[in-house]
Amino acid sequence: MSGKGKIQLVEGPVGIRDVAARARVSVGTVSNVLNHAHLVAPDTRLRVTDAIASLGFVRNESARHLRAGRSRTIGLVVLDVANPFFTDVALGVEDAVNRAGLSVMLCNSAEDSDKQDRYLTILAEQRVQGILIVPVGRADRRLAELRRRGIPVVLVDHKATRSQCSVSVDDVAGGRAAVAHLLDAGHRRVAFVGGSGRPRQVADRAEGALRALREFGSADDLVTVSVPALNVAGGRSAGNQILAMPDELRPTAAFCANDLIALGLLQKLIQAGARVPDDVAIVGYDDIDFAGAAAVPLSSVRQPRHALGQRAAQLLLEEASPDGHHHRQVVFTPELVVRESSGPPRRRRTSRGVGVAASSKQRRSE
Repeated sequence: MSGKGKIQLVEGPVGIRDVAARARVSVGTVSNVLNHAHLVAPDTRLRVTDAIASLGFVRNESARHLRAGRSRTIGLVVLDVANPFFTDVALGVEDAVNRAGLSVMLCNSAEDSDKQDRYLTILAEQRVQGILIVPVGRADRRLAELRRRGIPVVLVDHKATRSQCSVSVDDVAGGRAAVAHLLDAGHRRVAFVGGSGRPRQVADRAEGALRALREFGSADDLVTVSVPALNVAGGRSAGNQILAMPDELRPTAAFCANDLIALGLLQKLIQAGARVPDDVAIVGYDDIDFAGAAAVPLSSVRQPRHALGQRAAQLLLEEASPDGHHHRQVVFTPELVVRESSGPPRRRRTSRGVGVAASSKQRRSE
């Protein structure tokens, strides 16, 4: 035992018993200082805190939380951590859970259901307080299993049934507003860039595009352009496909499933000498920060990304609390933000008066 002011050398990790020996108190007293400091006399508390500082002791939160049955962590599983949309959602989640004294473990499924399952297993093993997930495909059975084990689950950017909580955006309405805006600008042949398959959000945006054409044009004038991935490279691939089309079949406008695709398409068209929006107008989806800063400022359907994550986290915290909880399915309405990329075609055709479809929420960005 060393005197006051001298450093006690301890090999390996410093434990609570080393602190007790250094401060000449019991292990229980050290525990009280760590958890209920007001119960310990000031001079004793000072000896313990001095010992903690001199030994460099760090409490083992993982072990403490495991003994309590739950960690102070929630899991967030997203489809693509490289997409700024999910970064903003994660920031909203973080703001809400930090206020509750919790932290976030971020997992990237990369749209791979096997990888998603591995992360869900890890999160369950870590005894997280709950899981927020943007699911890959149909993960109902796996998520139901987690709920049976007492782990609350909230779907993010994905509408659930009444049996669980979810926070989503009305993507059908967003797709409809985007294409209605293009039709109102004078375009008739419109491409939907992203395909019509998974994830569900993409299918819903494609459905919205079709609804606008059925109402104000012709569904035959929708050209579906599939991409290998929902990212900038996918957008460049779409650009190659559109440029390769004969003039009489080439669309004069493109509605993209997200902004990354739209930015890749914009890049490819400009590189090929095409003018945006004169030759091909473009509308994206998400309204990430890069959209307004593009070479041609990009029109986009804005999603409340931060609010989406924040509200999802609030629902999860409510469900994890001991008080009564009722499942809710929160649906946000997206907003069309019009910028320079979605003007009329070079040879303007007569509008059929569909301006009402863009809704009163449409506005021109600065």
